Amino acid sequence: MSLQPTILVTGGAGYIGSHTVLALKQKGYHVIVFDNLSNGHREVVESVLNVPLIVGDIRNKSLLEQTFQLYDISAVVHFAADAYVGESVTNPAKYYSNNVMGTLTLLETMVAANVKNIVFSSTCATYGIPNSLPILETHPQNPINPYGSSKLMVERILQDFEQAYDLKSVIFRYFNAAGADPNGQLGEDHFPEPHLIPLVLFTALGLRDYISIYGTDYPTPDGTCIRDYIHVTDLAQAHLLGLEYLLGEKTSNIFNLGNGQGFSVREIIETAKLVTGRKILVKESERRQGDPAILVGSNEKAQKVLGWTVKYSQLSEIINHAWQWHKIRHQPMVMSQVKGNQTVSIKSLC
Repeated sequence: MSLQPTILVTGGAGYIGSHTVLALKQKGYHVIVFDNLSNGHREVVESVLNVPLIVGDIRNKSLLEQTFQLYDISAVVHFAADAYVGESVTNPAKYYSNNVMGTLTLLETMVAANVKNIVFSSTCATYGIPNSLPILETHPQNPINPYGSSKLMVERILQDFEQAYDLKSVIFRYFNAAGADPNGQLGEDHFPEPHLIPLVLFTALGLRDYISIYGTDYPTPDGTCIRDYIHVTDLAQAHLLGLEYLLGEKTSNIFNLGNGQGFSVREIIETAKLVTGRKILVKESERRQGDPAILVGSNEKAQKVLGWTVKYSQLSEIINHAWQWHKIRHQPMVMSQVKGNQTVSIKSLC
């Protein structure tokens, strides 16, 4: 038996999950990744992170039971979920099945195995349209899409499981994850890619013809939406601290994870031009329904309670790390001059 705690990371082959696995490994934890590879990458787990990978769905209770029997797991860090806002609107059944029923299956298996600690990846989408800024953890939760609703349901399930089964949880409500591992080992690689910064960088690489801005008449300094972008490595460090808080204090808690400052769509594009030294063609379109003008979270609670600090707060750093990653990751596509025209909905960026 390992003297170091063993942590099960569901969704550990994905973007934020893989960065968190790296942070856990660097701190000396023994990590097991459980992922169905629908959005994750096998080679990242096996070649870069070099940790055991169990390929499976969190709705597969028998496989989960085998996993908890095979490994002496101390806690779970739970990322596995579907996370496309637009898709959740057109296919809500998928989101309630995977995000809610899948998590319920995981929690039931944990209780049966007497594993009583979970760090849960939630979202600022549970807040809906904000009525005050910056958004505090006490802000009312009124999600406006099935994705946000599915995450809120899990938050409530966790509260009920604590009362009934003494299962403790740390819940993290993310704002916009961005950037890549500063050392270039890991980065963002979704298909299709829904997030603004990678899409802007794809345009700089020549993989897209242009980037669309949806709405230029918002009540913001430059008329475009403002969002809170947090570096993925800072997110990973928060999960490490949240896990240690949970194992040490044995107390549940909820934290926002964001930069604490907002950047507009135009700022993203202009900063990307400076970082890449390349032209980025922009096309302006009408607003999309449901896009708040500003979404910025308060991270004061996480800083105060967990001792978390935002190391990479500058937008230029966030974009530069992402740029270095995408240049390497997509070089074959750049060489073949593959072109495309994906679009981005700003409301999908939480």
